[in-house]
Amino acid sequence: MTDENDKKPGDGEPSDIRMVSITDEMKRSYLDYAMSVIVSRALPDVRDGLKPVHRRILYTMHENGFTPDKPYKKSARVVGDVMGKYHPHGNQAIYDALVRLAQDFSMRVPLIDGQGNFGSVDGDPPAAERYTEARLAKVALTILDDIDNDTVDFQDNYSGEFQEPMVLPARFPNLLANGAGGIAVGMATNIPPHNLGEVIDGCLAYIENPGVTIDDLIEIIPGPDFPTGATILGRSGIRSAYQTGRGSIIMRATATVEEIRKDRDAIVVTAIPYQVNKATLQERIAELVREKKIEGISEVRDESDRQGMRLVIELKRDAVGEVVLNQLYRFTALQSSFGANMVALNGGKPEVLNLKDFIAAFVDFREEVISRRTRFLLGKARERAHVLCGLATAVANIDEVIRIIRTSPDPNTARESLMGRDWPAGDIEPLIALVDDPKHPMNPDGTYRLSEVQARAILDLRLQRLTALGRDEIGDELKKLADQIVDYLDILRSRARIMAIARTELEEIKAHHATPRRTEILDSDADFEDEDLIQREDMVVTVSHAGYVKRVPLSTYRAQRRGGKGRSGMQTREEDFVTSLFVANTHTPVLFFSSKGRVYKEKVWRLPLAAPQARGKAFVNLLPIEQDERITSIMPLPEDENQWSTLHIMFATTSGTVRRNDLSDFVQVNRAGKIAMKLEEGEQIRDVSICTEQDDVLLTTALGQCIRFPVPDVRVFKGRDSMGVRGIRLEKDDSVIAMEIIRHREISPDERATYFKMRRAVSGEVDGAEPAVDDAEEAVAGPVEISTERYAELSAAEQFILTISENGYGKRTSSYEYRITGRGGKGIVAMAVNQRNGRLVSSYAVENSDQIMLVTNGGQLIRCPVHGIRTVGRGSQGVIVFDTADGEKVVSVERVRDEGEEEVGEE
Repeated sequence: MTDENDKKPGDGEPSDIRMVSITDEMKRSYLDYAMSVIVSRALPDVRDGLKPVHRRILYTMHENGFTPDKPYKKSARVVGDVMGKYHPHGNQAIYDALVRLAQDFSMRVPLIDGQGNFGSVDGDPPAAERYTEARLAKVALTILDDIDNDTVDFQDNYSGEFQEPMVLPARFPNLLANGAGGIAVGMATNIPPHNLGEVIDGCLAYIENPGVTIDDLIEIIPGPDFPTGATILGRSGIRSAYQTGRGSIIMRATATVEEIRKDRDAIVVTAIPYQVNKATLQERIAELVREKKIEGISEVRDESDRQGMRLVIELKRDAVGEVVLNQLYRFTALQSSFGANMVALNGGKPEVLNLKDFIAAFVDFREEVISRRTRFLLGKARERAHVLCGLATAVANIDEVIRIIRTSPDPNTARESLMGRDWPAGDIEPLIALVDDPKHPMNPDGTYRLSEVQARAILDLRLQRLTALGRDEIGDELKKLADQIVDYLDILRSRARIMAIARTELEEIKAHHATPRRTEILDSDADFEDEDLIQREDMVVTVSHAGYVKRVPLSTYRAQRRGGKGRSGMQTREEDFVTSLFVANTHTPVLFFSSKGRVYKEKVWRLPLAAPQARGKAFVNLLPIEQDERITSIMPLPEDENQWSTLHIMFATTSGTVRRNDLSDFVQVNRAGKIAMKLEEGEQIRDVSICTEQDDVLLTTALGQCIRFPVPDVRVFKGRDSMGVRGIRLEKDDSVIAMEIIRHREISPDERATYFKMRRAVSGEVDGAEPAVDDAEEAVAGPVEISTERYAELSAAEQFILTISENGYGKRTSSYEYRITGRGGKGIVAMAVNQRNGRLVSSYAVENSDQIMLVTNGGQLIRCPVHGIRTVGRGSQGVIVFDTADGEKVVSVERVRDEGEEEVGEE
């Protein structure tokens, strides 16, 4: 006896059970699921631009007669009918789809006219379906036009009880007009909405010339037209999306800086990017203000009403609207990107389509719809004409027809008698031939045999149709049908007629439903830089010893005469003092070199804007520096980075080391910074400057020594982590306080002496311009003759080196007094260092028209013209430039380019 458990598969088991590999079953089941999601749920059809749920909603409302000329109906009724007949999913999913079709901030051309709360751009949810009401919008009727004229195929619903359309016979390219978004399995779609009028013009251009290029279409359809308006930055993302089907389109809110009351500005946002939640946007702005990532905002309030959107971002009194606005663009959704992924079902298969593909697919679909509609109408016209031919034959032979009917015992006999004989066509013979009925042609002898349909129509004929008026009505209707049939046949024989009809229908839709463009497209590169919205303005950037930085408009500081008391340049604490400042444009990129030899890059406009007396913001809050790391050198760069490949960068450290690199090594500096130079223990980067092979390097020390050598004496280092070479040999307790790049010009000591005498004679100088004679070679040199041309050449190449000491004394000295020597020596005297002058703090080249700004460790600042400082010999003590207060010392000196500002008294 066999145990039940010992039975093998197939032994007495039901025939519908079979062994299946679980791997194969999983593959097949997952593929079936994926294709179901792709085709039946997530992706729109390129022909009508609808997903199945949207198509079923519109068709159900059409079936129920919820048209624009009828009262609104409860949304719950629509949802129930859609779910019960066509869409086997939850009512919430159907209602959400219905709501989106009615939202004017989601759809560029809303297809449903909603009444009630259908949500808002603030993310407010719609009211429940039992509260809201809906009906079809007028433009939706054009999507459903001719659906009863056999223009599209139908399929069984999920239960097999009803028939639903596989696609709607849309008269306009809805997919481009309203866009679409959806996530399927292994693919997704994100198609932006467009302007209906522009899209129709693109279709008309394609109908006129099927060979039209994508570039030609872009001229007609310049880009998306979002329902929320706003602006699009650049055209490269649009062009990529239209040509390849994928592209990133940068959207930016429409915002202006307005003066809302005296001395108080506000940023007013009147349009936000597509699909951005306004309430969430407000919360994000408030969060950034609390975290102090954005400064200058005092209040955010929403003043939107029925007239339109108005989001007011009120600014603090000292805030610059353009800067705050750019920060908002950077950190909030006021600037967003739309990732276009133009995927749609084309012929039942998902495809990535370009702009021309979308238009071509729609136009081909319209050609098919018009052809099918014409064939349907032709069939209907022939059916009606067939009946009318029978009636006209009966009227023409009315006496015989009446006799047959009266003598027949029953209707069936009468019908067979009418069908069993040939009737003379008489006057209607031309009409019968004209309607060209292929199913029931006329006999060769001119007689006409009635069909069963005609015989039944004759038996149902009312006696009133036998009057003269009735006979005329039958004849007139038959003639009209004959003309229609001829026209339908002509349409079907001519593709040009079909395309002309498509063109006419598109033009009618444009005339009735097109609206002006809402989204503005800016003709700028898609990589739109924030500083393009920042006004170009010279800024004074001030840095304190404790690592605080700020920028102040240069116009804030008024020029004073030499020897003035100055004004406060930065509010510092007792343990802090100003160490440096420089003047640069708001668009100038700046490199920040740290005590650990790292470099960071930032634009001037990103530095905190503050009042002259304000302390500024700590570097640790601006740059990703460590707690024990501080910024020791700052170098403004040329704004045009294309020039960087031809320039070099020279480093000088406090210990006298120098190093030269290609400036291009510092083009790419990420947010975290990168290594700039390897330093020894206790060494810091003193200065960094741009140079070329035709320049000289001038190093100056705190104890009054200096050295000048050609730039080529320092080779170009390929690595950024090397230590460099010796530039000057320092004495104990000495350090390099400045490095200046000056023009290279060879001049002999005797030629220099003659040049100085000629210059004094030309300028009328009495004293002070004698060259220093601390060098044996210069002491024995005698004057020589130089030509006028040589004098002009030397005069044009001459530079003047301004040297300032910590006690506020300074002088100007000709660059020709700084002779060129070899790199690595002890150098020569730069300025007398004594108890009166103190140690040197700065030394660099200036022009006669320049102005300088001097800052003390107490925060006092003075701005004065250079031409008021005497030009004297290299070893001279100089004159007082800044009358410093007791206990204060000059810590930084910066050159200011003169812009024609007149000298005024102390402010």
